[in-house]
Amino acid sequence: MTTRPLILVINSGSSSIKFAAFDVEREEPKRVFAGTLERIGLDAGRFVATGTGGGVLVDQGQELPNHVVALDLLLGWVENSTSQAEIVAVGHRIVHGGPDCDCALPVTPSLEARLKRLIPLAPLHLPHNLAGITAIRLRRPDLIQVASFDTAFHHGLPRVAQMTALPRRFEGDGIRRYGFHGLSYEYVIEEIRRRDGPAGANARIIVAHLGNGASMAAIKNGQSVETTMGFSTLAGLPMGTRPGGLDPGILLHLLIEKKMKPEALQHLLYEHSGLIGISGFSRSMADLIEHQELPAVREAIEYFCHHARRHLAGLTASLGGLDRVVFTGGIGANSPEIRARICEGLDYLGIIIDPDRNKARQRVISAESIPVHIEAFKTDEEFVIARHVQGTLRKSKLAGKAHAHV
Repeated sequence: MTTRPLILVINSGSSSIKFAAFDVEREEPKRVFAGTLERIGLDAGRFVATGTGGGVLVDQGQELPNHVVALDLLLGWVENSTSQAEIVAVGHRIVHGGPDCDCALPVTPSLEARLKRLIPLAPLHLPHNLAGITAIRLRRPDLIQVASFDTAFHHGLPRVAQMTALPRRFEGDGIRRYGFHGLSYEYVIEEIRRRDGPAGANARIIVAHLGNGASMAAIKNGQSVETTMGFSTLAGLPMGTRPGGLDPGILLHLLIEKKMKPEALQHLLYEHSGLIGISGFSRSMADLIEHQELPAVREAIEYFCHHARRHLAGLTASLGGLDRVVFTGGIGANSPEIRARICEGLDYLGIIIDPDRNKARQRVISAESIPVHIEAFKTDEEFVIARHVQGTLRKSKLAGKAHAHV
């Protein structure tokens, strides 16, 4: 009996793992199921998986003391519940690829060693990304693993957009602007190309990836030319728990005058700032919208929209104009109110939202006969990673080891 080859995609975080499986017996990967392993290392862990139609395949409480146990549970469930399918490779979302990485790469000992050296550039993300790789290798050393990098889409940023104004000697230590959310931006540009052809993708585009993590990118001829995040995932737009742009003098003040320890400052910047810090209520924009009667909540929303509006307008300078705006991410794709508030007052740039289309959650939300085409749709980073893995297998000698159908 023949089996269908599956690619498993993993996004490994500190206390959760998001996953999706894709059938690769076709030109484009097709999602089969997806889910999460939640509260890893905490009490009351949970394993949830749903099918393509949204039906629940599994939902069970399970103690998950570490990533190895969590992924062992997932792989065991796949093996036992999908007898006509076989995982042939695993793709990982890796937040940081460093200055030399512009494409997905098979995981090798040398790549893992390089990623470990990059941990100081993404200390709260890379260790957990690497933990996912290690856990898969311990459970299934036979599986091919492929790393897809969130920084790769911005690899070709113009030199001036990569630079900081620190002395040049620091650049040798990797201190420069990188940009993130590249897998999402890649999906958006490919989706535009699929629907509107090369001319659509080659336009002057600003993509707003707005979610718990948030950034924007200016894209021209399909290439990133500027982005709001830089050296780290802290910069640019305010986010669920991160502050976005912040005067570095504030950090010096906290360290020197307030005697804050570096570890406490790191925790403040990554976990307790942004929407949760301003509102004192929630990091979730959906929660905040439902509780706008609270003054601090209203102020958090206005702060987010104010700075998103400012960054959107500023990125047009790097493009020399604007043809298209795309809203994506959990907030960008799902919140008509936030989209409207961000675009308010930007009609001088040709950005005018049709309120009826926006409220109806249509894909195209721009008013008729205006210069800038405005859209809102969901991104799919897992699909991009699956396609990276599929492409890597087809190009590589590893393909023969995986499955004849890939």
